[in-house]
Amino acid sequence: MFGGTRGTARGTRLLGHLLAVLLAVGALTLAAPGTASAAAGSLCSGRPTKTVGFATGELRLYRSRQYVCALAVAKVPGPRRAMSVSLQPRGGRPAVDRGNFTRQAGPVTVHALNRCVRATGTVAGRSGSTGWVLC
Repeated sequence: MFGGTRGTARGTRLLGHLLAVLLAVGALTLAAPGTASAAAGSLCSGRPTKTVGFATGELRLYRSRQYVCALAVAKVPGPRRAMSVSLQPRGGRPAVDRGNFTRQAGPVTVHALNRCVRATGTVAGRSGSTGWVLC
């Protein structure tokens, strides 16, 4: 029933695919430290929708069909400093990430299908915000 080389070839092919996936994950894990700032946007799913720049950083918004995601990213990564990001759908409670970070605050995500949102990002005492957007 399981005789022949057909099952062995399929198992070898499956093992090869599994090995390729593991190597790809390992390569992403061991990426150079300088690539993290470029990958900051990849923490949010969806497409980039709006960016608000301010003196010490920027507030980035991403939107998928049902969700909106926000990050507050420092212009210059460095020592830990106070950062926060807040994202609120109209009629809902804000999602907030606040603390002392080196590079970014967030991501925070809210369900915003057919709803406006507003966002605020703060890095080292300077902030940027949107009004009600994505309506």
